[in-house]
Amino acid sequence: MVAEDDARTRAIAAARAAADKKASEIIALDVSERLVLTDIFLVVSADNERQVRAVADAVDQAMHQHGVKAHRKEGLSEARWVLLDYGDVVVHVQHEEDREYYALERLWRDCPVIDLPADLTESPGRDDAVPSTGTEG
Repeated sequence: MVAEDDARTRAIAAARAAADKKASEIIALDVSERLVLTDIFLVVSADNERQVRAVADAVDQAMHQHGVKAHRKEGLSEARWVLLDYGDVVVHVQHEEDREYYALERLWRDCPVIDLPADLTESPGRDDAVPSTGTEG
């Protein structure tokens, strides 16, 4: 089973909201084959706790505009790793240090990367952006 088009559309909206708040290393993973609880993990990085909160708020607002309310929000008080669960899309907003330490991409490396628009996967001024090399619908 592959992630549904609606989930992909919402993941792209969430990714765009994160990028608008200067999130970096934006990647979407199709976890639908491995998990029954969700279809897509969207993982983004932020430089500091304040930015983690700002990105999480922007993503939440974007998802609300798409008619989706979070089932669960975790980590907002510490703002090191915020998890936003929208059912078929789960967004992980991570402080750069936590992103490197927990390495979700390595943990879920057997899951296909979902192609995101190029403007969302490129990090201006950074050479370590994660390229989108996965599959399309």
